[in-house]
Amino acid sequence: MKNSKGYVLFLSAAAAIGGILFGYDTAVISGTTSSVSTQFGLSVMRQGWYVGCALIGSIIGVMTAGILSDNLGRKRTMLISAILFSISAIGCAICGNFSELVAYRIIGGFGIGIVSIVSPIYISEIAEADKRGTMVSLYQLAVTVGFLAAYLVNYIIIKNVPDSAFSGFTDKLFHSESWRGMLGCETIPDLLFLIVILFVPESPRWLLTKGKTEKAASIMRRIYDGNSKEIDEIRLSGTSEKKGKESEWKMLLEPGIMKAVIIGSAIAILGQFMGVNAVLYYGPQIFGDAGLSSGDSMFSQVLVGTVNMCTTIIAMIIIDKVGRKKLVYWGVSGMIISLIMIGLFFKAGTALGLGNGFLLGFFLFYVFCTAISISAVIFVILSEMYPNRVRGLAMSIAGMALWIGTYLIGQLTPWMLEYLTPAGTFWLFAVVCIPYLLIMWKFVPETTGKTLEEIESYWKK
Repeated sequence: MKNSKGYVLFLSAAAAIGGILFGYDTAVISGTTSSVSTQFGLSVMRQGWYVGCALIGSIIGVMTAGILSDNLGRKRTMLISAILFSISAIGCAICGNFSELVAYRIIGGFGIGIVSIVSPIYISEIAEADKRGTMVSLYQLAVTVGFLAAYLVNYIIIKNVPDSAFSGFTDKLFHSESWRGMLGCETIPDLLFLIVILFVPESPRWLLTKGKTEKAASIMRRIYDGNSKEIDEIRLSGTSEKKGKESEWKMLLEPGIMKAVIIGSAIAILGQFMGVNAVLYYGPQIFGDAGLSSGDSMFSQVLVGTVNMCTTIIAMIIIDKVGRKKLVYWGVSGMIISLIMIGLFFKAGTALGLGNGFLLGFFLFYVFCTAISISAVIFVILSEMYPNRVRGLAMSIAGMALWIGTYLIGQLTPWMLEYLTPAGTFWLFAVVCIPYLLIMWKFVPETTGKTLEEIESYWKK
């Protein structure tokens, strides 16, 4: 029999590859905007549409991910997302006009929305309770790897491809219209995702909700080798859910479950208004406003991405030891301090004699606090809060709140930087941290070390 810990790690890593695609597809756009705008003569509004159209697809994907995963299964839904990524990457590389490019970007966004829900769900359902936080955090780590991979591919294509290296269509792909190669290179991790998903089993918890007891038992024996407590609890939960006659939507409206959905949606959308994506997406512009040259601002953004990824690794190691809530308490407290100090720099930095090193130092401290707390914890908590039977549907609702928040902050940040000033913008982010802390303290239970069935029992009480 296979070593169960190694097998669970393989299954979790396989599902987490979806996070690399998430990160790559989101970040690769940064290197293509200028050349696409020039080639197609885009106005400011059309340029914004090109950048934001994938988010529209993501919101649609999140809305359907729960229904797909609860009805077709976690594995088939991941395969669907992999196919969507392939269509998007190949389509963007060969598209004939701007309208086709936007259409393929929306298809890719659809894949992002689906994988952002189903991959964490799958990992949470196959991981043992005492390792679940670490395993689900693999997904967040994969997202940060995808960000860096996109930046690296963009840099290699722009800076290191000789003019005479290609001819014909390959010249168009990697030189004269290099944005095609940047977007098309997503095919490489996508093919890896598509292949490995073919070799993973379906989630045993999902199989039990569909009455496929024998198949679920076979998979559970491979995953939970020797852990009879975990297997018995999953079987008991599956049996009780199979007996229930209420629909998924009716179960979702039960007081305890509805409370969990509202709380999950609240922390998902509030997390976006604490400055996370504003820093990751608009970092170069913010550093530029502080007086850094374009080269220095891009290098500073590389540092931000590096700290983000390295800190996520630390969070993976400690999340099941320290606990979800304690990480949030310490991390968000650090975020508040750093946001206040960044605002102070923009408000009175010159008068106080504060240099750019002060700004960069607190920016990196902010990213560290974010990556080790809310960024690492959010997908873990959302993937383990809800009963097996409605997990996909409930997480879709919370995930939709997260993506709506992401879209809004992406649209509002330039406006806030201009009209609220950078100082006012960062102080506003600091204020939003307070209700997030209060909700986590008052309404969210500590889930570290608990089985999904124990967490479900808490909400149903």
